[in-house]
Amino acid sequence: MILRWPWPAFGVWLLAWACYRGLLALGAPAGMALGAAGVLGGVCALRTHTLPRRLCVAAGFPLSWLLVWQVHGRGPLDALWWLLPLLLLCSLYPLHAWRDAPLFPTPALALRGLGQRVPLPAGARVVDAGCGVGDGLQALAREYPQAQLAGWEWSRPLAWLCAWRCRRLGAQVRKADIWRQDWSGHAMVYLFQRPESMPRAAAKARAELAPGAYLVSLEFEVPQWRPLTRLESVEGKPVWVYRL
Repeated sequence: MILRWPWPAFGVWLLAWACYRGLLALGAPAGMALGAAGVLGGVCALRTHTLPRRLCVAAGFPLSWLLVWQVHGRGPLDALWWLLPLLLLCSLYPLHAWRDAPLFPTPALALRGLGQRVPLPAGARVVDAGCGVGDGLQALAREYPQAQLAGWEWSRPLAWLCAWRCRRLGAQVRKADIWRQDWSGHAMVYLFQRPESMPRAAAKARAELAPGAYLVSLEFEVPQWRPLTRLESVEGKPVWVYRL
């Protein structure tokens, strides 16, 4: 059975710690044990499919070792200490959300010109699906100042922060799973997900959005869909616009 993310990352981190502690128990020098465990984590990271996940898997052991080293002041190491920041991370960004995109804010100018290229009537409903801390909503508000903006975010702390940052926009921000929300009734759904999520987003858009509605994706295109238009106000951050 293939484990779903992020359990493979946890397994590699624990494996690296077991390697490190095992080599120490066998009398290996600390530097050799540290290097071997780091190499093991790096080799395992190569089996993941995306660069952010590779970095996450490879950096887990050395970062946790540095934390433990600081806490214990170079004294005896207790691997359980590194679970504290992990628990904080999980409270900020629940495991359920790790299967979607991590927290990558929308660049301030990434959507510049979208309102001119794709005009919407006043009062049109526009949602940022996976709004993070609100950068995408702020960019949408600049393009569609008369739209009814909404933001959905699975992480409750991030949704709170987004609501506070976007309090002057009149946007309705709430904790929600974007895949369980009903997309129908929206004139535009904006996403900044990851490549693996785009087929799922396309299927949901096709099933729920009305004819004439728009699916807008930052950076990642929908496989086998022909875009209505493409913008690139920020180099390396194309905006793909699809009309149902």
